[in-house]
Amino acid sequence: MKRHWNDEGENFLKRLATHRMVASIKEPKQIELALSLRNQLSGVFLLTGHIGVIKGYVDLFKNHDVPFFLHLEKIGGLSTDSYGLDYLAKVIKPTGVITTKTNVVKTAKKMGLFTIQRFFLVDTEGLENISKSLSQFEPNIIEVMPARIPEMIGEIKKFTSLPIITGGLLFERSQAMECLRQGATAVSSSKSELWRETYPTQEKKILNIV
Repeated sequence: MKRHWNDEGENFLKRLATHRMVASIKEPKQIELALSLRNQLSGVFLLTGHIGVIKGYVDLFKNHDVPFFLHLEKIGGLSTDSYGLDYLAKVIKPTGVITTKTNVVKTAKKMGLFTIQRFFLVDTEGLENISKSLSQFEPNIIEVMPARIPEMIGEIKKFTSLPIITGGLLFERSQAMECLRQGATAVSSSKSELWRETYPTQEKKILNIV
């Protein structure tokens, strides 16, 4: 499969093999802590802010060599049409983006952005939606929520070899560990207590399967 990412995206994939926690930042006060724990995080997902401040956040984490992703539906004032994504790729320059929309994934990849598509598993229809969406167009990574149904990770792995990050409703390290045991590449969490924990490294390089 042809690769569609830059060196920063490849760096994120390498970090996922050894640092299996992604910090989801929901409020600016979490930024300083995430930076202080950067050597045990694979990357950061930003779920707050607006177009006027995100460039500063991106530059801050890039200066510390921390992969940084913007959740497009959570950033105020940012358009997800081709013009907005082109501006994002050329001016803001995050490592990549997170979105729930397949058409946005497709456009973002054309702009050279590393893409993570977020899916919600509410029922079996949600599982079918993941399969259908991936058959149409693949992001670089998928994120599945909530993480409290780890047995579904195995079901998803039956129809895709893409790395899977899972998050949502994680409160304890044991819950994150169960997701990893079930085949998740990494877990994402906004609970800073979980950022401080250690998690086992992967046995194989995920760069070889993406």
